[in-house]
Amino acid sequence: MFERVLTRNFGLPRSESIDTYLASGGYEALRKVLREYTPQQVIDIVTASGLRGRGGAGFPAGRKWAFIPKDPQIEKYVCVNTDEGEPGTFKDRELVEKDPHQVIEGVIIASYAVGAHRAFVYIRGEFFLGVKRWIKAIDDAYAKGFLGKNILGSGFSLDLSVHRGAGAYICGEETALIESLEGKRGQPRKKPPYPASVGLWGKPTLVHNVETLANVPHIINRGAEWYASIGTPKSTGPKIFCVSGHVKNRGIFELPLGVPLREIIYEHAGGMAFDKKLKAVIPGGASTPMLTPDQLDIPMAFETLEGAGTMLGTGAIIVMNEDTCMVDVARRLMRFFAHESCGHCTPCRTGTQRMLALLEDLEHGRGKAEDIACLEEIASKMRGLTFCPMGDAAANPILSSLKLFRDEYEYHVKYKRCAVAA
Repeated sequence: MFERVLTRNFGLPRSESIDTYLASGGYEALRKVLREYTPQQVIDIVTASGLRGRGGAGFPAGRKWAFIPKDPQIEKYVCVNTDEGEPGTFKDRELVEKDPHQVIEGVIIASYAVGAHRAFVYIRGEFFLGVKRWIKAIDDAYAKGFLGKNILGSGFSLDLSVHRGAGAYICGEETALIESLEGKRGQPRKKPPYPASVGLWGKPTLVHNVETLANVPHIINRGAEWYASIGTPKSTGPKIFCVSGHVKNRGIFELPLGVPLREIIYEHAGGMAFDKKLKAVIPGGASTPMLTPDQLDIPMAFETLEGAGTMLGTGAIIVMNEDTCMVDVARRLMRFFAHESCGHCTPCRTGTQRMLALLEDLEHGRGKAEDIACLEEIASKMRGLTFCPMGDAAANPILSSLKLFRDEYEYHVKYKRCAVAA
């Protein structure tokens, strides 16, 4: 049976408190790092573990840490991305609300490794409980000597504070997050240069999401070899999957990377609600291409999902049953992306609005045959041509639903109504 690591304290009384965290061995990894390891040794351990970012891109964490300049005269920063805004994704919020200290411990260790003495938590403004939990946990960490000057007598100092965002999907992108932290409108920057060399206020900055940092104390405590033994060779460690949609048990499930999608849906999530047939699955959040029932045995890992033409993304699995209208799904997702487009570049700003208008027409019986080709053309031309990855994210649901369920679009045009409601 798989041993839960990241969610092991969930369900304990006052799991968010520092006393609960300390009772379960919390902050021992920090003590170990400060006493036994140089910053470079910490980077080497994280690199050897194979930890990949859990925010969506899956970039190797150790390599990202190694990009930060080593010169101690250069000021550096660490930013914690708690701007979790994609439909169906809620794992980071759970981690912050139920066990924030393992994330804080990960932040301190990461800051020590890259030589940062100032770190920031960036959190979506609507996460009221998360903000309260972050502030309380940080205060308690200061009181116990895990933050502030000369942490545990090591000579290493770190200050950590919370910044509330205004609630924009694009601020989950690291450069838009940095712009927002600087007090500007949250819009992405051109890359390169990457934040590792030119980030917050022009200084080298390490940006990681909550789940990525929560893994770090466990890697230090139990070793890189232990961590790399979980999952697949290219996708190591545990992963928190959030499952929503037409299943019996919606929620989060911590499992090893590489677990088959079928096992997540039919064992951990209890199977299909009301025993309906499964029609489609979005495997990694609203921005990832859909899968069909004949693909349920695909291991949920970065490399295998890429091989299947989709992505692991955030690990947010959205399950849809046989009664789901895929044109309506595309329309609802496009409403989100059109609303959240930051407006910085024309393909995304006008492309999402035009696709939404076409989908509204199709869904409400006003669609024409040429609208389907127009929809496909706009989505195809957005991919890879927008300023940031949001253009691809908006195009993916359209292109994958057209590829897999084109007959439903054509039915809407021909009969002016939905095929599944007929």
